[in-house]
Amino acid sequence: MFSISTFSTLLLGVFATASSLAQAQDVKSLLPLSTRGRDILDKNGNVFHFLATNWPGHQEAMIPEGLQHASVEDIVTWIPKFGLNSVRLCFAIEMVDDIFSNNPNQTLERTVINALGEKNGTKVLTDILKHNPQFSRNTTRLQVWDAVAKELAKQNVVVHLDNHVSKAFWCCGENDGNGWFGEQYFDIEKWKRGLSFMVKHAKENWPTFSSIGLRNELRQSSTAKEPVDWYTWYTHMTAAANSVHQANPDALIFFSGLSYDTYIDPIPLGKTLNGTTGTKSAGKTAVFKPDDFAWKNKIVLEIHKYDFEATQDNCDSFKKKWYANGFQAVDPKNRQTKYLFPLVISEWGFIRNGTYFKQTTYNNCTIEMVEDWQVSWMHWELSGSFYLQTRPGRTPRTIQGLEEFWGLLNYNWSAVRSPVTEENSLYKMIAALKK
Repeated sequence: MFSISTFSTLLLGVFATASSLAQAQDVKSLLPLSTRGRDILDKNGNVFHFLATNWPGHQEAMIPEGLQHASVEDIVTWIPKFGLNSVRLCFAIEMVDDIFSNNPNQTLERTVINALGEKNGTKVLTDILKHNPQFSRNTTRLQVWDAVAKELAKQNVVVHLDNHVSKAFWCCGENDGNGWFGEQYFDIEKWKRGLSFMVKHAKENWPTFSSIGLRNELRQSSTAKEPVDWYTWYTHMTAAANSVHQANPDALIFFSGLSYDTYIDPIPLGKTLNGTTGTKSAGKTAVFKPDDFAWKNKIVLEIHKYDFEATQDNCDSFKKKWYANGFQAVDPKNRQTKYLFPLVISEWGFIRNGTYFKQTTYNNCTIEMVEDWQVSWMHWELSGSFYLQTRPGRTPRTIQGLEEFWGLLNYNWSAVRSPVTEENSLYKMIAALKK
């Protein structure tokens, strides 16, 4: 592996090119963001693109990952070092529920030990405090998030919040209790309350906060109390957006689609959103019309794309299929597009092993898609490892200290995992938005 100094020297030109205008000035001067047609605009009316990575904090410990390996400052430093201007911070509604119930398990000590057990939890807690002496055993989860947000602002990084789950654990699986409105852990009222709390708190305490994703990867569930259909999506997502806008009128509001957020085309196409026969939504319809809402200039659509099929499609075929799932939102020349919205690829990625980027067509075709349509993106993910990952339906179900081979950083968050991958992937994705 390259040393950090060698790597930095080798890619100095790439970093210089990658640094956006937002990185060259105080990003607070660009906020709040708004939308117009297919574009996200900064405060000055210029097009703004999210060039982001994901930083999870939604799993059992309910604090951002990696703090047992490095300081908040050192972790945040990687984001602009990679040439990125923003970060998608993933959180769990359970964290907010505990605030409202005044749960005693919110302290750093209790949250880590409860997640990892007495022995491993005590060790991880000791490591977190060693690397982050500004914290104590009694620091609360929210105070940790505040420290992260403060450092992100200090280092000129825009913050996008993402409600990843309700119950804090790995995402995502069908029937895991987190995937659809009214499922076991997906209490709709607590979800809306949690979103409102976080955007209000961010407005008051996080200088570079810009936006929030209402819910990550809505998906099929046979156990949910609510019908799995677009009408139900409309009902609850617009209600949540109303709550968010009331709590923080400055925030952009990201709407994810169905089937793990792999398609959202009914929204830009202005299709009738139907209920489901034989359920409580039977016969009910709606159309998502931006002019119906006070937040019409805050709407952003998001979509995910991974390479689970190990695609070998040529890029023309790849892009045509993907376009049909929602990119009509950014295409004013498409006669079928009724409403233009900004579209953000809020998750994309693959194993950073130095070879996968060239084994399928996914990497090159995704780069081409960004270049063709000039859409913002958020790479999955920064993390080199996790405190703990509980994965219902998988074996083993629970893994402590799991390495994340998809992460930009290595296991102990000290170096780039695969420089050759980033040369051929991340930096080309950045360059694709530099027309």
